[in-house]
Amino acid sequence: MSLPDAFHAVAKRVNNWGRWGADDEIGTLNLITDEVVRGAAACVRSGRRVPLALPLSQDGVQTGMIPGRINPLHAMVQINQEIFGPGTVACSDDAVTMGLQAGTHWDALPHVSHSGRLYNGRPAGSVTAHGGAAFSGMSTARAVVSRGVLLDVARARGVERLEGGYAVTPEDLEAAEEFAGTRVRAGDIVLVRTGQMRVLLAGDRHGYGYPSPGLSIRTPEWFHARDVAAVANDTLTFEVFPPEIEDLWLPVHALDLVEMGMPQGQNWNLEELSTACGQERRHTFLLSATPEPFVGATGAPVAPVAVL
Repeated sequence: MSLPDAFHAVAKRVNNWGRWGADDEIGTLNLITDEVVRGAAACVRSGRRVPLALPLSQDGVQTGMIPGRINPLHAMVQINQEIFGPGTVACSDDAVTMGLQAGTHWDALPHVSHSGRLYNGRPAGSVTAHGGAAFSGMSTARAVVSRGVLLDVARARGVERLEGGYAVTPEDLEAAEEFAGTRVRAGDIVLVRTGQMRVLLAGDRHGYGYPSPGLSIRTPEWFHARDVAAVANDTLTFEVFPPEIEDLWLPVHALDLVEMGMPQGQNWNLEELSTACGQERRHTFLLSATPEPFVGATGAPVAPVAVL
């Protein structure tokens, strides 16, 4: 079944193909300039550091809904082994098997395709079984450091958590801007808090994933108009789930990643950050969020830190 005309209309309005040249692989990360980073560094006042990643463990967020996206399986491959002989320094080493998007992560631009195309018009067939993504793989993101802005949609609406299935709109984002007393600007990384993480932290993995609040199909145009560099939130699905439009699955993924070339992040724990921003009465900070540079990967774990 082909994508509806309404989707293609939005896609045309947010399309960034060719904006940074025919060879571009990083999309909206181009908006994080040296000037933007200098401005981000000026946000550091108290030096308070807030980690935003979930622990990587076998008890992670994945429930088996997506085949192959397994929670981290940690194993010891040597324990106090004296590899240079008796009485020498002993070493312990570990190994991990996991889905790269199992926990707190970034989606790389080739994570989804539509109509046979990836970002910048490249063919979807350039993602292969042995090589992974030939273009725009996760390692091309390099250093992801910018000004972060917390748009706490839940608290701006006077609640701790949005209801499952609630679609976050541009009007919600603007209300959260007003609540934060700031304005999103070019090169920012926007963190959208729905409060859904509270479900996971309470021990309900299945309830965390479905139904879920998330971004609506109207939000890509808002992010495009503001020249946002990347967006992350505190949900498993990123966009509202189940979808707003029947049988139109992952339209926000397709608009963000394919059309705009804008990385998106999922499973970010924004609870402590929400508290910290409330206590310091500001919602902007220096955000360090560089993904693990797996070559050819369509996503990768990240351990983001907000510095206030």
